[in-house]
Amino acid sequence: MKRRAGGERRTSFQTILLLMAIPLVGLAIFFGWQWLNDGITPKEAAVETRKAVTSSDLVGVTPPEPVPLARESEETERADAAIVAPRPARKPASPGKRDFDYGAGGAIVLIIDDLGFEGQPLDDIMALDPNVNCAILPNGTRATEFAERLNEAGFEVLCHLPMQPRGRQRPGANAILTSMSDEEISRMTRENIEAVPHARGVNNHMGSLATSDRRVMESVLRALPEGMYFIDSRTTGRSIAADVARELDVRTATRHVFLDDDASERAVRRQLAELAAAASKNGLAIGIGHPYPSTMRVLAEEMPELRARGFRFLRASEVVR
Repeated sequence: MKRRAGGERRTSFQTILLLMAIPLVGLAIFFGWQWLNDGITPKEAAVETRKAVTSSDLVGVTPPEPVPLARESEETERADAAIVAPRPARKPASPGKRDFDYGAGGAIVLIIDDLGFEGQPLDDIMALDPNVNCAILPNGTRATEFAERLNEAGFEVLCHLPMQPRGRQRPGANAILTSMSDEEISRMTRENIEAVPHARGVNNHMGSLATSDRRVMESVLRALPEGMYFIDSRTTGRSIAADVARELDVRTATRHVFLDDDASERAVRRQLAELAAAASKNGLAIGIGHPYPSTMRVLAEEMPELRARGFRFLRASEVVR
C-alpha cells in the first residue's frame, strides 16, 4: 500500500509538470511563428519609421536628436553589400566609351524624397545642383504646384509612390496595398502618377512589404506609362522590385545609401561620405535624402566640395538600365 501511494504521488507530480509545460511550449511556438512571418530588420524599422513622419511635420523645425540606429542585421548587410553599379546598357556604346560621364571622382544620383507640402525648402533644393532629382508624394497638398515649378525650372521629377510597409507605419492616402487586386493596384498606380505632372520616373515611399511581393510589383510596373523608369528605394533587403522591373523590361536602378535615417548633421555627413565612397569605388551611386533642415545644411556645404573633387551629379533618367 505504501508503495502504491508513492507511485500515485509521482504520477500526480508528473501530470502537474506536463500541464505547466503545455502553455510554455504554446507560447514558444506562437512567438517563433510571429518572428518568422512578421520579422523586420532594425534598418527596415528605422527607415519606415522615419518615412512615416510626413515632411510637413518637419518643415521649419530642427528634428530632435535621433536615437542611434541599431547595428544592421546580417540579412540587410548582405543585401546592401550585393548592390553594385547599374547593369550595363542593353545596347552597349562604342568600345571604350560610356553613354554618360562618370566624372573623375564618380557619379552620384541624389534624390530628395517626400516633397509636395507647404513650407518645404524648394528654393534651397533647387540651389543645390541642376541635376538634383525631386520625388513628390502624390498625396501632397502642393504636389501639382511643386511638379509644375520644378519642371519649368528644368529639374527631373519623380512620383514618390506610397506603398505598404511592414509593421504599423502608415504610408499615407492612396497607397498601394498587398490586399488590393491587380486591377486596383494598376488603377491606383496610374492615379498617383497622374497626380504628379511631368514625372519621368517612380520610386517607392515606404513599401517594405509591397516591394517584396512579386504580384504587387508586377501590377505596379505593368501600369507604368511607356518609357517611365522605377527606382527601388530599397527600404528592405527583401525587395525584389528592381529584379521584377528588369524582367518586365522596365528601366530601373537601386538606392545605395540613405542620407538621413538619422537626421543629425554628423550622421548625414557620415552617410554622404559613404555615398561618395561608393560612387568612387563603383563609378556610380544613388543616394536618397529628405528636406530636413540638417540634410539641407550638409548638402549645401558639401556638394560644392564633392564637385571640386571631380564627382558629377546626374539625373536618374541618365543611369537607369
